[in-house]
Amino acid sequence: MASTGVNVLRYSALGAGIFYGLYHQAKLSTAAKLSAINREYEHKQELIEKAKVEYSKKNAPPSAKKEGGDVISDPNDSRFDLEAYLKTLSKENP
Repeated sequence: MASTGVNVLRYSALGAGIFYGLYHQAKLSTAAKLSAINREYEHKQELIEKAKVEYSKKNAPPSAKKEGGDVISDPNDSRFDLEAYLKTLSKENP
């Protein structure tokens, strides 16, 4: 009759192992899904930030687009701005 006690112990250990395996697998898959959702969110957030920067570059006023070297120094050009040209000259020659 000692084999009956051993069989009960074996099947109890097997059942406990199966339940633990199911619990552990569920925990791992939940963590993987959460990680994938976080990566997707961060990727979308990064794309939004890039789009905001590009939009601000595209729709910036003309005075904001001219940074230093963008001043036209040819007086025959239709976009020539005397005031901006003189400001850059005064900055170069203190």
